[in-house]
Amino acid sequence: MSTKPTKTTARPLRSLAILGLIVVALAGAAFVQGATAVRLGLDLRGGTSVTLQPRIAPGDDGKVTNEAIDQAVSIIRQRVNSLGVAESEVTAQGSGTNRQIVIAVPGNTGRRVVELVGQTAELRFRQVLKSGPGAASVGSTAAVDAGSAAAVDAGSAAAVDAGSAAVPVDGISAAMNAKYEALDCTKLESLQGTGTDAPTETIAVCGRNGATKYILAPAEVLGRQISKASAGLDTQAGGGWSVSLTFNGEGTTAFGALTTRVTSLPEPLNQVAIVLDGLVVSSPRINEPIPSGTAQITGSFTQLEAQDLANVLKYGALPLSFDRGEVAQVSPTLGADQLDAGLLAGIIGLTLVVLYSFFYYRGLGIVVTGSLATAALVIYLLVLLLGENIGFTLTLAGIAGIIVAVGITADSFVVYFERIRDEIREGRSLRSAVESGWIKARHTILVADAVSIIAAALLYIFAVGGVQGFAFALGLTTLVDLLIVFIFTKPLMTILARMNFFAAGHRFSGLSQKSSGVFRQTSTLEA
Repeated sequence: MSTKPTKTTARPLRSLAILGLIVVALAGAAFVQGATAVRLGLDLRGGTSVTLQPRIAPGDDGKVTNEAIDQAVSIIRQRVNSLGVAESEVTAQGSGTNRQIVIAVPGNTGRRVVELVGQTAELRFRQVLKSGPGAASVGSTAAVDAGSAAAVDAGSAAAVDAGSAAVPVDGISAAMNAKYEALDCTKLESLQGTGTDAPTETIAVCGRNGATKYILAPAEVLGRQISKASAGLDTQAGGGWSVSLTFNGEGTTAFGALTTRVTSLPEPLNQVAIVLDGLVVSSPRINEPIPSGTAQITGSFTQLEAQDLANVLKYGALPLSFDRGEVAQVSPTLGADQLDAGLLAGIIGLTLVVLYSFFYYRGLGIVVTGSLATAALVIYLLVLLLGENIGFTLTLAGIAGIIVAVGITADSFVVYFERIRDEIREGRSLRSAVESGWIKARHTILVADAVSIIAAALLYIFAVGGVQGFAFALGLTTLVDLLIVFIFTKPLMTILARMNFFAAGHRFSGLSQKSSGVFRQTSTLEA
């Protein structure tokens, strides 16, 4: 038998110190960000439910099709997820023209969700032909930065020729002037917005704050001609929040022609109104032509308003307009009894794993218990931070994913311990067996965990709802397993191999001759 020692450069204390720094960094980040509680999903803590009813105008019955509803569900789901609201439920209910969309999100974020998902996101750029006070005060305009850029996909599904020309100011009809004079932007119904204005027509509309009303020329640039949109701080305008836009080739040409034409005109003809869902978001003065295909929407946005606007533009326009129904609080879909029973089952299962590890591996059960406890701490801190930063919520499906990954972690221990025993049977000392066994075991561990991570990634990409939560938790816990095995389990075994209790093969160490099969092998040879 070979007794040649295996060379090693293992530095177990350095690996354990790195793990300690990681845990301290995660705990410190959670403390600084105020992440003190795990975010629970709908099934565990309840949340907010919102109902959207398709708005049917006379003669539009044929627009409310199953395809249109399904497309709206897909877009709304992307918008909700873009808020960082994980584990939301977006479903279509009913049939025919009575179909409606029900949105359920964890926690108390329903009000913001209503404001975001109910927009049709029909974005249009129109020249201002006339403006005036919509109420007692007069709204101010913002400026356009010709050099702004963006980084998020956007688009709107309107259709109009990019080269349509604006109506000259003296071409405003008496009927349009009368409609403009009668428009009262102080009334709530005037500020609802419809998104149903025809892009080829001159319109009279309100600003979103009701302070100003406008007569606007036909749209010359549309949301579908935007390729990117993102929210950011406008450093040139005092640090306020804005939305940066980048146009595609068609939009760049159309926007360049529009800004070139209006630059030399007097106010308000040198303003371009940015209209979203039938309301003017801002009406900046165009100080110079903008041929670069980039622009910036300003208008005293808060951070959330700018992010929400970028998000609705990012995923395109809804195919239908919706009336917002009642916003209601919903109770957990799982009662407290079921949650307690599930947690009890998890605790019992984990306890059985620990007891079995001590029964079969004796002293090595310390390694199993320590590794599982360390992994649990890292996972807990990660769930806290992910909940605070990306809105990750833990559901029963996510808990199931974590429990499944515990089995993967236990498999890693089994593979490593059995490799060590194989090396001991070949005549190596424990120190040598720990190193040579690790070289052989780590490849198997990496392959097994890689299969789990690939499966989790595919599930996350192709699934929705609770299955995505399961996949995310499974992938996260498997990655943590790799971290723990490499910088905790292996270094701990290196340290234990230097202790006489394990190195001498004490009968309770789990590495005795009998446990490793050396005694049985010798007896067989003698026979």
